[in-house]
Amino acid sequence: MEGMTRGELSQRTGLSMATIRYYENNGVLPAPKRAANGYRIYTDDYLVKIKFIKDAKSLGYSLKEIQETLQLLSQEMDEDTLREIVQKKIVEIEAHIDTLHTLQSLLLGLLKTPQTDIQNYLKSFHIPE
Repeated sequence: MEGMTRGELSQRTGLSMATIRYYENNGVLPAPKRAANGYRIYTDDYLVKIKFIKDAKSLGYSLKEIQETLQLLSQEMDEDTLREIVQKKIVEIEAHIDTLHTLQSLLLGLLKTPQTDIQNYLKSFHIPE
């Protein structure tokens, strides 16, 4: 049976063997076939899947989203479906950016708070013994 062991897959992808095992145990990667000796044998398509996982993670996709997308990709998927998935992620990212801008504004406002107000605020947490 041709293929590579988990250790070889780890070396070729830069992922630790523990991470590969984690992805398998959580259904992100499908369980590989086993050789007669019981060793897991990974085919070259695992290299493609792991590259996809790494790329998708760098774009902000969660492992659950990656798992769902890999499952969709393993079936027949048309270009429109893929575009819809990407568009939904763009909307999520834009919402997250809006939330971060709001948080940034609040924190900048705190920096402009007078020192006496900050001291009084901090004193309110002090409980006399």
